[in-house]
Amino acid sequence: MKDFWKSGDPFVWLTGAMLALSLLMVTGLVTLVLVNGLGFFWPRGVERLVLDDGTVVVGEVSEREAIPAPDAPLGTPAEYRLQVKRGNRDVEGSDFLWIDEARIARRERPADVVVLERREWGNFYGEISALRQADRAVATGPAEAWAALEGRLSEALRLHEEIFSIEKGEIGANNHAQERLRLRLRGRELRGARDGAEIDAAHREIASLQAAYQQSVERLTRLRQGQNERLVATIAGGREVEIPLDKIVRAYRPNRMGAFAKAGFYATKLWEFVSADPRESNTEGGVFPAIFGTVMMVMIMSVLVTPLGIVAAVYLREYAKQGPFVSAVRIAVNNLAGVPSIVFGVFGVGFFIYTIGGTVDRWFFPEALPTPTFGTGGILWASLTLALLTVPVVIVATEEGLAAVPRGVREASLALAATKFETTWRVVLPAVLPSILTGLILAMARAAGEVAPLMITGVVKLAPALPLDGFFPFFHFERKFMHLGFHIYDVGFQSPNVDVARPMVYMTTVLLLTIVLFLNLTAILLRNRLRRRLQVSAV
Repeated sequence: MKDFWKSGDPFVWLTGAMLALSLLMVTGLVTLVLVNGLGFFWPRGVERLVLDDGTVVVGEVSEREAIPAPDAPLGTPAEYRLQVKRGNRDVEGSDFLWIDEARIARRERPADVVVLERREWGNFYGEISALRQADRAVATGPAEAWAALEGRLSEALRLHEEIFSIEKGEIGANNHAQERLRLRLRGRELRGARDGAEIDAAHREIASLQAAYQQSVERLTRLRQGQNERLVATIAGGREVEIPLDKIVRAYRPNRMGAFAKAGFYATKLWEFVSADPRESNTEGGVFPAIFGTVMMVMIMSVLVTPLGIVAAVYLREYAKQGPFVSAVRIAVNNLAGVPSIVFGVFGVGFFIYTIGGTVDRWFFPEALPTPTFGTGGILWASLTLALLTVPVVIVATEEGLAAVPRGVREASLALAATKFETTWRVVLPAVLPSILTGLILAMARAAGEVAPLMITGVVKLAPALPLDGFFPFFHFERKFMHLGFHIYDVGFQSPNVDVARPMVYMTTVLLLTIVLFLNLTAILLRNRLRRRLQVSAV
């Protein structure tokens, strides 16, 4: 038995068992997220539940669970209850309702039940009876109203997109130009120039922009006057409501949809999720701004952290005289990796935002004060904060790669009259590129999932504009941004409607995992390609 323990086999088996357990836990977690997330957009059937007291509930059965009965005697049959998503929050006050199965007298799936996905107040479940335009009835009866709705909804969506394009495109560009001219005039005023040809030209340009703004507003008014169609529908219980057609995003009858129709619906919703803006307090719509902000922040962080980590590692390994001080620096770098991320966030606020950003505002943007430009949270400061957070990972990985390069390679380069810098730049660093990319992979994976430091350095619940747009200088590093990690936290823990938000949390988590996996795989493929190239060149 003593020889068995001395052989080390028990520890090998123990290591293998722990690895298998870890893989099982990770697989279980990913499976849980995938099961709860990927089924979010699949259209479910709508049921009409008639209770024993005559109450009628129409909606999707989203969950079934046993009713807790801790005082029930042993052998008592379990009773169950259903969670029904009845929607109609503007009328009913809540989206979900729990119903005991024992109270259900009849369950049926009527074919004419319509689901309306709205811009506000969540989904509507009921039956449509008419379509009105102003005070005139365009169609009456369920069949005619549905046919009219299918024909007119696309036009209503086009009109809504046109209005949105004017608001964000024409009026947004107009406001941006007016603000730019206002700041220019303010800057001239601070320098003591209150009149002159340039100032008069700026005032004339502002007047021209204001006239164009009034024309855009008049166009918006005319377009909005055309949004006068309303759908008359009946909810469970017989109450009749009117829904403006411009508030409807999508209309469908799930009980009449086949497998191919549901698959097409699923693909449409999935594309909307990754390409559209959020709505309804981020619980519906898409997450494109969060995707864009996450990827752009990781890219900026990578550009910042890579040279910083490489230079620090090269100095510590190649140039610094080894001794107690360098050893202390290495210990400090290793300990820096264990500092809580929120501490880096506080440092980013104090140093980057208040100190550097405030100084930049006073030197380069005095005309905008007291409104800060760089003296407030933004994607640049968030990226710099995460660069400091992840730089120990890059330093350690690069140092390990440098230590693995044989000393004879350096000596051979120096013997051929190369300088120390040329040896490091042309011989050592190319051989260390796979190790550098390994550190960068780990840094990107950590940065993509960090939330705490971002909450105080630039991330917001909803960003009105992306950090990249068509206005000069195109990249706006001072702007706030959205992030998938913070989006998960906000929707999952700050939403007043938890049951509606839960599926969105799972789906956003799936998306975040996919993005991190894609970024890591890209870096891994690049690392492997460089490694093979170095091996071939060495031969």
